[in-house]
Parts: sequence; structure tokens; C-alpha cells
Amino acid sequence: MRRFWRQQVFLLLPLLAVSLAAKESFGRTPQENKPKPAATPRDNREQTKPEDGKTIGADDDPAYLIGAQDVLDISVWKEPEISKEVPVRPDGKISLPLIRDIQAAGLTPMQLQRTVAEKLQKYVTDPQVTVIVKEINSRRVYILGEVTRSGSFSLLPNMTVLQALSGAGGFTAYANVKGIYVSRVEDGKPVKYPFNYKDVISGQAAGQNILLKPGDTIIVP
Repeated sequence: MRRFWRQQVFLLLPLLAVSLAAKESFGRTPQENKPKPAATPRDNREQTKPEDGKTIGADDDPAYLIGAQDVLDISVWKEPEISKEVPVRPDGKISLPLIRDIQAAGLTPMQLQRTVAEKLQKYVTDPQVTVIVKEINSRRVYILGEVTRSGSFSLLPNMTVLQALSGAGGFTAYANVKGIYVSRVEDGKPVKYPFNYKDVISGQAAGQNILLKPGDTIIVP
């Protein structure tokens, strides 16, 4: 007899589970029973509209002046045919669809952004333009002589002679660290600025650690 009732319980368990599941489903609201839609990739055209006047300049420096050989990323919101990455030609100009040649060298990224937007108004309603300096090639300094790595280096904002030398990997065993100088052209004439490495790092000649300018050449004899 006990075995008989045990078999009956086993037979009733599946029916009880189905009944509880149905009761739970009927108790939900239609919104809860509705299946969730599958996730879809975000439309690339649904971009966040850039704020007016928001421009990214080189190293986030709003005073940076674009120069020849720099590479710029010109982005026009919702206009992929116009947006493109362009180099600044030796004549200081860039070429863009619709507006063709436009002067870029000598302008800040913000100024160029406004200029491009003004010229695009003939073709695009309320153009939103962003200018990003992707590569800084116009601002270079040069280190020559008895250093581990000589050559050209990107001129970072407020870079000093000591900072530039640190990027050259140090001096060779034959370097005359007391006779280093910076060669610069001012008003069309070459000018030398002495740099005594030992005196500078000891604090005796801190004034020799000058800020570098584009085109400066550091000579390590």
C-alpha cells in the first residue's frame, strides 16, 4: 500500500509544477509577459552633437598654431562625405570637398573650425565642425652631436633645453656637456644660446635652460 501511494505522489508532482507555472504567468501584467526586444547595434549616424565652439587642439592647447605638414582631422557632424583627414601642404593650405583650398597654417584649431563652418554654410545647414590636430609635424626641434639619439623631435608646449636633451637618450662618452648651445634664427640672423649642462642641473645657471622654439637646433659638441 505504501508503495502505491509513493507512485501516486511521483505522478502528481509534474502536474503540480505545471499548475504553479501557469498561475505565475497569469498573475503578470501584459508588459511583463511581453518578450524583450533583441539588442541592436547603435546607428552610427546617432552621434552626440558637438557643443558650439568645442575644438580639440594639439595637446589640448587652444593657442596652438597649425603649421605646414601637420595632419588635421576635419569632422562635420552628420556629413561623412565632407569629413576627412588631411595634411597641411607646404603652402599652408588644406583641401576639403565643396570648399576646396582653405588656409590652415597660422590659425588655431578653433579659428580654422569657424572658417570651415562659414564656408560650408552655402552647402550645409548649420554645419557643426570639429578640428583635431592628429599629428604635430610643423613644430620640431633638432638635436645634433654627441648624444645617443640625434635627429628631429616634436616640440611640446613649454619644452626646455633640458627636457629636449632627456629625449635624446643621454650623452656619449665624448660629449662636451659644458659647451652645449642652442642655434636659433632671429630676424634672419643665427643666434647662439649657451647651455652648460653641469651648471644647469646644479642650479648655478638655471637661466640657460631656455624655452625652445620651432626650428631650434641643440648642438652637443
